[in-house]
Amino acid sequence: MRIDSHQHFWRYTPQDYRWIGDDMAVLKQDVLPETLRPTLQRHDIQGTVLVQACSSVQETRWLLELAGQHDFVRAVTGWVDLSSPGLEQELDTISHPLLRGFRHQVQDEPAPAQWLADPAINAGLRQLQQKGYVYEILVTHRHLTDAVKFAKRHDDYFLVLDHFGKPDLSRGAAHWKQQVAPLAGLKHVSCKLSGLLTEPRPAGMSARDLLPYFEAALEIFGAERLMVGSDWPVCLLADVDENPWDLCEQATATLSTDEQAAIYGGNACTIYRLQPLPITGND
Repeated sequence: MRIDSHQHFWRYTPQDYRWIGDDMAVLKQDVLPETLRPTLQRHDIQGTVLVQACSSVQETRWLLELAGQHDFVRAVTGWVDLSSPGLEQELDTISHPLLRGFRHQVQDEPAPAQWLADPAINAGLRQLQQKGYVYEILVTHRHLTDAVKFAKRHDDYFLVLDHFGKPDLSRGAAHWKQQVAPLAGLKHVSCKLSGLLTEPRPAGMSARDLLPYFEAALEIFGAERLMVGSDWPVCLLADVDENPWDLCEQATATLSTDEQAAIYGGNACTIYRLQPLPITGND
């Protein structure tokens, strides 16, 4: 199974998706499964991990409904308030066979370092890991050191770093490698090869100039802890001649068949406990 480990759906409302700015017109619309399906078929992707895009349990319930209706959605990463005193009851309420993990947009917090260190947040994450839920870490390069401290406290189950940890592309791949190496040193942490195309680039930097980041990720995480993710539809903000699938194909072209199989699906199947595709389905 080839798996896109990171994609989104939403029914767009400005109040729910405040991170979508005025310069992101292509995202200011409903984004639904029928829109994505042709793209998945074109790139030979058989399944996806559907990831939350706003801090809402209601959105998580809706994503789970969609997942139940469309066979290509193999797992959902939802949202829940980790600091809630009623977290255990909330988890029971939203429990679903396809709910495999959670995420919070820590990068949008006023003080991400403080959020990552919050005792209530950390107590909540311990509950998630005890129940076998993956947790995805969404921070920028500014808070990778704080993410390391956070990850060291939570090694009972898989943690996943989204979007390479959003590198500062102006500093280069060697700098990013140095920043993220402590996270890569934690064997319960994996990394999504996603999001680079839409990070701010220095003038003149092409998509091909991003390949050293993939090379660095392979060196420090190894093929056994990397997953390809499109970040669709956010990836549509990139230039029209750039797409994450082609970029990943270039980055992995020289790897062995086994390494490619791991990055393109095997690792996602392990981390998110994905089941084999049914012989027949509604997609």
